[in-house]
Amino acid sequence: MTAHTTTVTWRQAGESRDCALATTCLAADVQVISPLTAQFRFTGRDQVLDMLSAAFRVIDSITFHTEVGDDQTRALFYYGHCRGVDFEEAQLLRFDDQGLIVEITLFGRPLPGLTAVMASIGPELLQAAEHPALAKIIGAATAPLAAITRLAEKRMVPLADPNR
Repeated sequence: MTAHTTTVTWRQAGESRDCALATTCLAADVQVISPLTAQFRFTGRDQVLDMLSAAFRVIDSITFHTEVGDDQTRALFYYGHCRGVDFEEAQLLRFDDQGLIVEITLFGRPLPGLTAVMASIGPELLQAAEHPALAKIIGAATAPLAAITRLAEKRMVPLADPNR
């Protein structure tokens, strides 16, 4: 497998939200570096599969639009939609000698989209891991931030528009 073949498959898996197909692109020791926290990484195919499963349940659509890179490193960019909020994500992919993904670093924008994903994915992950009480606590803790950033984007940020 080559990095190009892996990337084509990875994009297909993301756009169809197909976890089984996505995992065929991953090295056994893959790591995902979240845009939401520096407290931990998702390490190994099983943890990344859990994370992708949760992400694909809360992200309504993924449309890749740009790809740059080579056989060691690629950057992919896509537009997504999560619980009524649009966002854009960049994925920095690093490949091993077999063309499998060994590291994924995620970056997201704008802030309302990023917080919508954060407020959705955490509770999904915890619910799937059979921690329903913690899922409710995390959901309650992150919901206000998501709401505030959506409101600020609509009401406050336009006031700073230099073209206003």
